[in-house]
Amino acid sequence: MKPMSWGEKWWPDELGQPSSSGAQNNMRYAFFPQKHRLLIEQDGKLTSYDSGDHQISGVQQSGGSQPPSFTSQNGSVWLEELKKV
Repeated sequence: MKPMSWGEKWWPDELGQPSSSGAQNNMRYAFFPQKHRLLIEQDGKLTSYDSGDHQISGVQQSGGSQPPSFTSQNGSVWLEELKKV
């Protein structure tokens, strides 16, 4: 059996492989639980967030100009709740 492919790698090598990743509209994300990092690439700009104790498992649909929210073991997490690093 062949290991699962994560597709084109767009995150730094030092983060390893994400436990979850995905895309919505013009944004994609990757979550690295060992490093407590959530990476967001939007419009060609890469931003790193400290995920704290959140274990991010998916992105929730956002509409219009609303920022994305993510699913964690604690429920919904809005991107602006996380600290940029």
